[in-house]
Amino acid sequence: MDNLFFGLFGIKDVIDILLVATLLFYMYRKMKETGTLNIFIGVLSFVIIWVVLYKILDMRLIGTLMDKFIDIGLFVIVIIFQDQIKRFLRDLGSHKQWKFLAQLWHKEEAGSAKKWIVPVVYACMSMSKSKTGALIVVQQQMPLDDYEVTGDVIEASVNQRLIENIFFKNSPLHDGAVIISGDKIKSAGCILPVSHDNSLPRYLGLRHRSALGIAQATDAVAIVVSEETGNISLAHKGELRQKLSITDLEHALSAL
Repeated sequence: MDNLFFGLFGIKDVIDILLVATLLFYMYRKMKETGTLNIFIGVLSFVIIWVVLYKILDMRLIGTLMDKFIDIGLFVIVIIFQDQIKRFLRDLGSHKQWKFLAQLWHKEEAGSAKKWIVPVVYACMSMSKSKTGALIVVQQQMPLDDYEVTGDVIEASVNQRLIENIFFKNSPLHDGAVIISGDKIKSAGCILPVSHDNSLPRYLGLRHRSALGIAQATDAVAIVVSEETGNISLAHKGELRQKLSITDLEHALSAL
C-alpha cells in the first residue's frame, strides 16, 4: 500500500504543492499589504468548498452550479483585483531574484547608486530642524515612470541644497513628491496614490498617506518629513515607520 502511494505521489507532485503554497502565501502577503485580505480569504474559502464538494465528494448538482459561478466569478475577480493583478505582474517581472545575474555585472552601478543616501539624509536632517514638509520617493526595482510624468522633470544629481530648495515653502513644487532613481532626481512635484488604510492615525496628513500609498503600490521607499512636528517617517513594503532619528534613517536606507 505504501509502495502504491509513493508510486502515485512523486517528486513532481511535491514541487507542484510547493509552488501552489508559495503562490498562495505571496498573494496572501500582497492582499494583506493592500487591505483586501478579507476578499482574498472569501474567494479562497469558496474555491476550497468547491473542490471538496465537486471534486472529492462528487456532489454533481451543487458542484456544477458552483462551477458555473466560478466561470463568471473569474471575470468579477479580474475587475475587483485589477490593480492588485497589475501590481503582482509588475512586481514579478521586476523582482530582485530575476535580476540577480544582471547585478553581478553591474556592481559599480549598484555602488554608485548609494551616493544619494548622504545628501538625502542631510537634507532630511536640515528640513526636520526647520519643520519643512517633504516627501522623497526612492525607486527600487519597480519603475516609477507613471508617477514621474505627473511632476516636472528635473534630471539632476541628488544634491542636499537642491532637495531643500524644492521643498522650500514658497517653491511651486513643495507640495508634491520628489522621485529619485539611481543617483538622479528624476522629477519633482509628483502626485502619488493615497493609502486608504484605516489603521493609520488620523493626525497623519496627506504626505504620510501618499508615502504609504506608493509603498503599497510599488517596492519604492518613501521618506516623509512632517511640516507640523519635524518628525521623519519611512514607508516601505506597505509599512510606515514613524519618528525615526537621523541614524535610524541612514541605517534603513543603507540596508536596502
